[in-house]
Amino acid sequence: QVQLVESGGGLVQPGGSLRLSCTASGSMFTSYAMSWYRQAPGKQRELVARSTTGGSTNYADSVKGRFTISRDNAKNTVYLQMNSLKPEDPAVYYCYAYRYSGGKSWLYWGQGTQVTVSS
Repeated sequence: QVQLVESGGGLVQPGGSLRLSCTASGSMFTSYAMSWYRQAPGKQRELVARSTTGGSTNYADSVKGRFTISRDNAKNTVYLQMNSLKPEDPAVYYCYAYRYSGGKSWLYWGQGTQVTVSS
């Protein structure tokens, strides 16, 4: 069983920066693709960024050039660096771990961390 612990959320002014962290328990961190999702009030949860086990990354069009996902396998941690934050970015951000092998899937969600953008 994988447990995901998130941190780094908070209040920031428009144009500011935050870095979110997600640390996973267990010893198979490198076998999981790691992603960040977000959900704003009244909206569907959406994919923000993904980092695969092969090192590839994917970003939502709305955050390309502003957000960067990275992972430190030695620390079992994935990060989301958020720069140039905009009024539409506030949401609860969730860490997500996924693995598929031999017809079986493993799926885990963090508890979420609040990001607020306000002047």
